[in-house]
Amino acid sequence: MTQRSFGRPEPLDGGFRPAYPGQAWPTQRPAYTPPPPLDWHQQQARAYTPAPPPKNNRTILIAAIVALIVGLIAGTGAAVSVVALDNNNGPVDDPSGPAIGVGADPKIRSGSVSAVAATLLPSVVQLKVDGADNSSATGSGFAIDNAGHILTNNHVVAAAAKGGSIQVVTQKGKSSTARLVGRSPAYDLAVVQVVGLDAPSVQFGQSELAVVGQDVVAIGSPLGLAGTVTSGIVSAKNRPVTAGGEGEISYINALQTDAAINPGNSGGPLVDMNARVIGINSAIATVRGAEEGTSGSIGLGFAIPIDQARRTAQQLIESGKASYPVIGANVDMQFEGGARVSEVNAGSPAARAGLRTGDVITKINGLVVESAEALIVAIRTHRPGENVRLEFERGGKPRQVTVALGQQTG
Repeated sequence: MTQRSFGRPEPLDGGFRPAYPGQAWPTQRPAYTPPPPLDWHQQQARAYTPAPPPKNNRTILIAAIVALIVGLIAGTGAAVSVVALDNNNGPVDDPSGPAIGVGADPKIRSGSVSAVAATLLPSVVQLKVDGADNSSATGSGFAIDNAGHILTNNHVVAAAAKGGSIQVVTQKGKSSTARLVGRSPAYDLAVVQVVGLDAPSVQFGQSELAVVGQDVVAIGSPLGLAGTVTSGIVSAKNRPVTAGGEGEISYINALQTDAAINPGNSGGPLVDMNARVIGINSAIATVRGAEEGTSGSIGLGFAIPIDQARRTAQQLIESGKASYPVIGANVDMQFEGGARVSEVNAGSPAARAGLRTGDVITKINGLVVESAEALIVAIRTHRPGENVRLEFERGGKPRQVTVALGQQTG
């Protein structure tokens, strides 16, 4: 935005101004006798209305703030939309979304990472899980309603699924025993509950509206360090990623971020700069060096999109289980260059659509399928009962078919 600076108005040519009573024009002009003083002023009042002095940006900003404060005090609920300039003459972040940082430390600027942290940290908890088999895990989660429900990853709480305990620690340091409400290995999601949880619920955003390059903040308990905040951007969307614990593989159509994420961040929120959750941090890519097992954040973290997570969480709260879509066919996980069908289940959606063993699926709804993982991930972004269009090759010839997705629970 370009800011213009206006000075005091001056005559365009530096020339003549009207003479007031008793003031003559320059001598080179013919003598001029003005009308009687009273009549002259009356004429000027009719002919001339002085323009208000130009307002600078500070005046505009102060006026807008005053208008907003007045509206809040009056309780009108009226919204004031302001486009202002900061101290560097750059545009301030759009104020849409929940107000963050308001009434907090005056050093915290609304829309900053510190404001996002101040808003979200009270909602984020640490999970300490002990399994009946003496296994243990540490992760993160966040409050999603006023009933004490906490959303996290399945692989964080899986150890407690067959006995064991889950301890939830809030930002204030209060520890409580949580009840496992339900879990979905297919989506690597789980819900636990603490009655009387002292943590406010989060605001949800829309992961579908996330754009590559936008600023994001990750909050969690990496390596057991509760209340850790890191920042970065959305690096990519729709990354097919596999995650989960032993024997339970999850397929995620992930948001990729370069915000530092480490073990223990799992289950914590990935949020936008309006403090709205757009993803659940679930997996990281690691590079093995000379020492086997060396791992850490290398700027490749992956989060489950919140649009999918909210649907699954609601199912888990209502029934303790979650459903996911399937086509009823197995695919060769080692094949590259598409998803090669290795088996078609009798009576399945794939069988009814005419798919056969050996078919190589190359696209789903026009999106290129490069591997078996990519096909599974793409299918799980839909809901059971929806129709998808599959393009495939059979004997080197392209074909396509529409499949009505089936349903499984898990």
